[in-house]
Amino acid sequence: MKKVAGTLRMDLAQFRELEAFAQFGSDLDKSTIAQLDRGRRLTELLKQDQYEPLGVERQVAGIYAGTKGFLDDIPIPLVRRFEKELYGYIEDHHGEIYKEIVEKKDISPELDSRLKEAVQTFHDSFKKENSL
Repeated sequence: MKKVAGTLRMDLAQFRELEAFAQFGSDLDKSTIAQLDRGRRLTELLKQDQYEPLGVERQVAGIYAGTKGFLDDIPIPLVRRFEKELYGYIEDHHGEIYKEIVEKKDISPELDSRLKEAVQTFHDSFKKENSL
């Protein structure tokens, strides 16, 4: 979790700083707009329904997708749906990834590669199904 969430803290801190700054200025460059959009998506990703806690393996998968840019081209209103469907996809098609995250409590380069491939495959499918 620490490996995956490491950039999350920095990304959210930068987002909050930029968001405060953006309220006072209207001329934002593309890079700043992209950072603000990613921050909004990460914030949406971190929301959990009441009484529905996520297992650490799902948290890792979701945060991985967000911090690696897989949500950057997903409209904010669809982020929660993307997240929930991603969890089901990984469980149904790549259950060994969840098992390994829970057992080893570490993301090896090999596991990182498999997780990236699974998220990429789901991402592409989700975009196609939703005409994005």
